[in-house]
Amino acid sequence: MLIISGNTDRQRDTGSRIMALSNDDIHDAAMRLHQAEKARKQIRPFSQTHPAITLDDAYAIQRAWVALKLGEGRIVRGHKIGLTSKAMQSALGIDEPDSGVLFDDMFFDDGGLVPTGRFIAPRIEAELAFVIKHRLSGADVTVFDVLNATDFVVPALEILDTRIERIDPQTKAARKIVDTVADNAANAGIILGNQPLRPGDADLRWIGALCYHNGALVETGLAAGVLNHPANGIVWLTRKLAPQGLALEPGQVVLAGSFIRPIEVRKGDTIHADFGAHGSIGCHFA
Repeated sequence: MLIISGNTDRQRDTGSRIMALSNDDIHDAAMRLHQAEKARKQIRPFSQTHPAITLDDAYAIQRAWVALKLGEGRIVRGHKIGLTSKAMQSALGIDEPDSGVLFDDMFFDDGGLVPTGRFIAPRIEAELAFVIKHRLSGADVTVFDVLNATDFVVPALEILDTRIERIDPQTKAARKIVDTVADNAANAGIILGNQPLRPGDADLRWIGALCYHNGALVETGLAAGVLNHPANGIVWLTRKLAPQGLALEPGQVVLAGSFIRPIEVRKGDTIHADFGAHGSIGCHFA
């Protein structure tokens, strides 16, 4: 079946997926993202260069970019979940989160130095990370399945970066959800805390963080801001992966979603996140 969009671009129905871009378009977009990351130079939003792009196209671009990374020797270490806030979803006109992939070279040490020159426009978010002990799969996964499959939960900082312009320099239009998804859900790095928690030892909804930027308190939040319970994000991701025959594997780290607004960081900045009884995390952007 062919669906004709308002601008006459043809979209193809691939099973349950709606695709507007050709395989060549998808490969080219992934290459542009890859080159943008290496050159530290942002590109125009795909929503501007390909106005008919769909969310399925965006995930296809992300998968093609992941393949390029794997081809260079990178190893998948887990996943990140984003846009878990209802307010953010409403602002973008969507009704579900998005996701990206964590690679082995994205992990930085708690209390260590983060090389600012590796990023384009880094930002920081505070969240909880789930470390998986049993394979988790299926379209009917529940919160209880997630908790049973989790080895431990640990506070984390996510480093966001964007290979795509947030505002298109030509049209002044803001980037859209398809741009963020294609851009690996804006993921670029992760810092794990040193105080693991068994998922049944606390009500995860009430874990919160005080986030300091160069010594000033700038953001606070509770994990309940992530879909009412951070494990709900893991449920969503597992169900999302199921139709592709994929699962969360033992040892993988899954960032469940931020419960603060992103904090802009630059070279010379120090970030400290205080999770109270569950420890703290810090880093310095060198």
